Amino acid sequence: MRFLRSSIILFLIYIALKINLCVPSVPSSLKTLAIAGHFDFKQVHHAAKDFGNRYSFLPLAVLHPKSVSDIATTVKHIWHKGPGSRLTVAARGHGHSLQGQAQAHQGVVINMESLKSPKMKVHTGNFPYVDVSGGELWINILHETLKHGLSPKSWTDYLHLTVGGTLSNAGISGQAFRYGPQISNVHQLEVVTGKGEVVNCSEKQNSDLFYSVLGGLGQFGIITRARILLEPAPKMVKLIRVLYEDFSTFSRDQERLISVKNTFDYIEGFVIINRTGLLNNWRSSFNPKDPVRASQFKSDGRILFCLELAKYFNPEKMAEVNQEVMSSLSQLSHIPSTLFQSEVPYIEFLDRVHISEIKLRSKGLWEVPHPWLNLLIPRSKIHSFSQQVFGNIITNTSNGPILIYPVNKSKWNNRTSAVLPEEDVFYLVAFLTSALPSSKGSDGIDHILSQNRRILESCEKGGFGAKQYLPHYSTKGEWRSHFGPQWEAFFQRKSTYDPLGILAPGQRIFQKATAFSL
Repeated sequence: MRFLRSSIILFLIYIALKINLCVPSVPSSLKTLAIAGHFDFKQVHHAAKDFGNRYSFLPLAVLHPKSVSDIATTVKHIWHKGPGSRLTVAARGHGHSLQGQAQAHQGVVINMESLKSPKMKVHTGNFPYVDVSGGELWINILHETLKHGLSPKSWTDYLHLTVGGTLSNAGISGQAFRYGPQISNVHQLEVVTGKGEVVNCSEKQNSDLFYSVLGGLGQFGIITRARILLEPAPKMVKLIRVLYEDFSTFSRDQERLISVKNTFDYIEGFVIINRTGLLNNWRSSFNPKDPVRASQFKSDGRILFCLELAKYFNPEKMAEVNQEVMSSLSQLSHIPSTLFQSEVPYIEFLDRVHISEIKLRSKGLWEVPHPWLNLLIPRSKIHSFSQQVFGNIITNTSNGPILIYPVNKSKWNNRTSAVLPEEDVFYLVAFLTSALPSSKGSDGIDHILSQNRRILESCEKGGFGAKQYLPHYSTKGEWRSHFGPQWEAFFQRKSTYDPLGILAPGQRIFQKATAFSL
């Protein structure tokens, strides 16, 4: 019996030692670093949560940097610890990731919103731009640039995101057909690589790193500063919505609009299932009269499609803009009785999702699971996709907005890390679903995830050539398939700028150090 007790004690000691060896002694090493900001080793739970509300990975520490040097010092410290260290680093902006991409299990999360250096500075002139911190929110950039009568060219639909976060993906919205995504409107970056090096890069200076980081999913470096291109800002927006019964007509009109000049400044499409996309669309807004008219429209249970258009203008040009809008609308084949129009200030239009966010938060419906699925579908396959998905998979109800609109590939720089379909025009299709945590029905997380899998399987079986936007995969094979011909270039860039696999642990494309093999 004594021997048995001794064996058990020895075994427990062995297990404890193994656990201790696997957990890095972070506090003792990080506390020695000379930084202007500070580490928090206790209040870290907020960094184990994101907008997706599906994953929770607790870090050992959260860095609140005051300068770029703080970030570089931390990453370099971990780099010098070598491959034996299990420490990883995740840059967290506004926490809008969907599947734990901005989290670091037993690692270090960098609170990028603490980084206020350099101070935002707007440069006017013939080629205006703004220099901003990678942790700055786009809504703050909008407010500051508007003081100079300027604004960025390309946006996302939600502006309460950080610059570094959107540039690490692409940044797509209804302006992308004309100006491309946000990664096509950046002139220069400052990046902290996985070795802790601070590098300035642009199209002409350290261009390989510049294009690697843009759309690079955080794999090659942390964006600490960006130079964003600007243009003169309008004061007002004329917002138009029209409905379609037929997808072919709907898509044909969208494709015509993005192919001609002097048309609308913003073009997005929505799928309407049992009118949920029309009346409960938290990404749009109607004027007080429109919901009444919309509710009177009888869809008879059909799936409809909504085309949302915006024309920017200044008040003194209103008559001219109205004429241009009516001329453009006359060429569309929408349902004549479903024309909804409103005029709103430019800033109100761009920040409209935040208004809906405030309402949803007041009802406790914002911080719920968001099992979103974002796809890029080649133009030649979009009709087959529509028939398969909206005809067979999503038929009765929608748990959130479904976006579907085309963009021109020519507006994207093919040197970036973003992965796109192999056609000149492709569609963004975004299923922006919300789940009720306790529900077991169609609005529950299990049902929605099952639905997402069916959509992906349909794309695979149909040979649609779809690519995921904001991708997340669990196996190396899936990542290789996602990147396709770009895989080897992606691998080479990773081995150059983050050879130990320190960065972006929540988006695990490569394993640390020893697993770098093709």
